[in-house]
Amino acid sequence: MKYRTILGLSLLTLSTFSQATSSLCSQKEQDIQHEIEIARQHNNQRRVNGLERALTEVRGGCTDEQLKTRHQEKIKAHQQKVEERQKALEQEKMHGSDREKIAKREKKLAEAKRKLTEVQAASY
Repeated sequence: MKYRTILGLSLLTLSTFSQATSSLCSQKEQDIQHEIEIARQHNNQRRVNGLERALTEVRGGCTDEQLKTRHQEKIKAHQQKVEERQKALEQEKMHGSDREKIAKREKKLAEAKRKLTEVQAASY
């Protein structure tokens, strides 16, 4: 009886571990399939078509290294956008612009920071 229990727990642990270490590409594929289901529920055929093309591309040539590289590029691009927005805000403040312009720049900066946070939180 003990051996069966130990064997069962070992197999459960092994299957859980294998699911946790699934590749980024398979995760991306699952995410796209989920988006396709949502688009179908909303009768959005254009979105379904685009997502099916994306799914084909992921299945055809996706590597985890590619995804990691692209993710880092996205993060850098968003960081640059935040820096640009920060400089623009500082310039508006230095020139003594009116409150509306400063508020507009602050809003754009906050949006850029929010997008950066979202990209950083994503796994690919």
